[in-house]
Amino acid sequence: MIFQIRAARGFLRWSIKDLAEKSGISWPTIQRLEQEDGIPNTKAQTLLDVKKALEIAGIDFTGEPDDSPGVVFRKSS
Repeated sequence: MIFQIRAARGFLRWSIKDLAEKSGISWPTIQRLEQEDGIPNTKAQTLLDVKKALEIAGIDFTGEPDDSPGVVFRKSS
């Protein structure tokens, strides 16, 4: 998940602060999530909130966090 969150932010050109504002999660929490390997040790709702914010912005998650993780950016028309 760490790589997917970072890659998604890169596609969107979002800072950690941008993602924090869009997801309603504090920036220290986002920063901590991005520093962990594999699936972050946090509440499931936190990950769902981050994922939802990224998906609303046009990100599709591919693979599984521990098997071929990736993201695709859907440009809005």
